[in-house]
Amino acid sequence: MPGATPDGTTKATPGGTTSAAPDITTNASPDGTTNATPQAKTGATAAEAARPRRPHRIGHLAPRLRGWGGVAGMAAVCALTAALTLLPLSRGGPPGGAPPGAGPAAAPPAKADDCTSPEASLRPSSADGPAIEEIKRRGRLIVGIDQNSYRWGYRRADGELEGFDIDLARAIARDILGDPEKIIFRAVPTNRRIAALDNGTVDLVVRTMTINCARIKQVAFSTAYFRTGQQVLAPRQSPITGFDDSLKGRRVCSAEGSTAYDALEKDSHGALFRDEDDDGPGDRNRLTVPNQLDCLVRLQLGEVDAVVTDAALAAGQAAQDPSVELKGDGPFTTEYYGVAARLGRDDLVRRVNKVLEQYRAGPWTQAYVKWLKEDLPGITGPPAPKYRED
Repeated sequence: MPGATPDGTTKATPGGTTSAAPDITTNASPDGTTNATPQAKTGATAAEAARPRRPHRIGHLAPRLRGWGGVAGMAAVCALTAALTLLPLSRGGPPGGAPPGAGPAAAPPAKADDCTSPEASLRPSSADGPAIEEIKRRGRLIVGIDQNSYRWGYRRADGELEGFDIDLARAIARDILGDPEKIIFRAVPTNRRIAALDNGTVDLVVRTMTINCARIKQVAFSTAYFRTGQQVLAPRQSPITGFDDSLKGRRVCSAEGSTAYDALEKDSHGALFRDEDDDGPGDRNRLTVPNQLDCLVRLQLGEVDAVVTDAALAAGQAAQDPSVELKGDGPFTTEYYGVAARLGRDDLVRRVNKVLEQYRAGPWTQAYVKWLKEDLPGITGPPAPKYRED
């Protein structure tokens, strides 16, 4: 019989049954939300506690999968990715602090029909409005995140969520509710980020989500908090050299609803990147998949020849599996991540921009050093914010 989580949702396990999210225990709070309680650990030093831990890598779920021939545990991996979706996962601790970032830049209003500066957002404010008041009445901020992106949002062996995006989400919860622990994380697949906002499943999405002209018609973005771009990930021994004609005839994987898929649609260089009956009833999700982790799994299994994804995510995937590497001289696009909210929730967007204003002045750099610098060296600071002239 399906097992309901405390908020009434259910999840499938690899065996087809349903249960509460694994690796954490949940306790219902007085308002009916859930608090994750990871297993206690003893004997850890302060340095060990501060050092990021590698997640449940694919090699942990399927011991022979890290090479190129093994397939053990494949069904469990794919089922786990699908199972951990739109469920309350955990709450956590505060972010850190460090040197300042760049100053703000003025920009005209970002309109999708005449889009020249989609990163321009509402000016920051600490004033409460309808959206903030709703969150305060509930007593929890609900945030859509990824739990499979190493360094950005992933679960440790003890079930605790951590990463660059997780730290930012906690900083927002601390600003609105006075406590970084007053947060509910919900795992949202790439192709359901916008839907999760539209249907009210989450208040915000903090999930390496690129700001672009198409998406500003659908969601309201904060100012940019990270600069990245698309890049090709492939086996080290592969003849693929980057986002070029070496992709011709090659099977290339991307996540549904991603800017990587959009880039391939514009110029595939002859790559095979669409599934038969793509996004239809006969779609087998071989080349376009719900989550980016599925692409890495298919790459390791030899079912695809390359992956196109954000360089920031690809660097983490390459760190997880030394048999793959980033191809080319660097990203072939320039993109910016933003925090997404439902359209019309202007007070929440302004509040997030206020948090980001403070975050750039210190905690951003500490989070970068802790989570990303090892795999993405050379970044000197966060992108400068752009605000609308309103």
